[in-house]
Amino acid sequence: MLIVQLSDAAQYAWAQLPWKHVIVPTISPGRTWEGLLGGTATVTLLGAALGWATPFSGASWWMAPAMSMVISLMAFAGGLTMSAIKRDRGVKDYGTLVEGHGGVLDRIDSLCFAAPIFFHFTHHWLQLQLPPGAGT
Repeated sequence: MLIVQLSDAAQYAWAQLPWKHVIVPTISPGRTWEGLLGGTATVTLLGAALGWATPFSGASWWMAPAMSMVISLMAFAGGLTMSAIKRDRGVKDYGTLVEGHGGVLDRIDSLCFAAPIFFHFTHHWLQLQLPPGAGT
């Protein structure tokens, strides 16, 4: 969850650059290539720095940054997909509890794709680490 939320924040920050190349203006005019690439690079580096605190700490040095990169890309895809669904249904925000924010579901829409991918990749990797016959 930390990487997903930091990815969203980093993508937003990188999207504030003066030059912008919007990816899908009809769905989400705030999502730019600069935000996607900059945010992904930021959390990939953060994943490398925090690799010791992950289930991948005993693996190769590149496992935690690679997982962070994949999670960032999936978070972007989840956020974009949920934005497309909202546009299709004519819904601007999922709630009005906090002014200026789109509601609690807007804070977690990136998890829609990122969480299942993280679960399955981690489960698969951990299964590979077990000795033969231990997982049965």
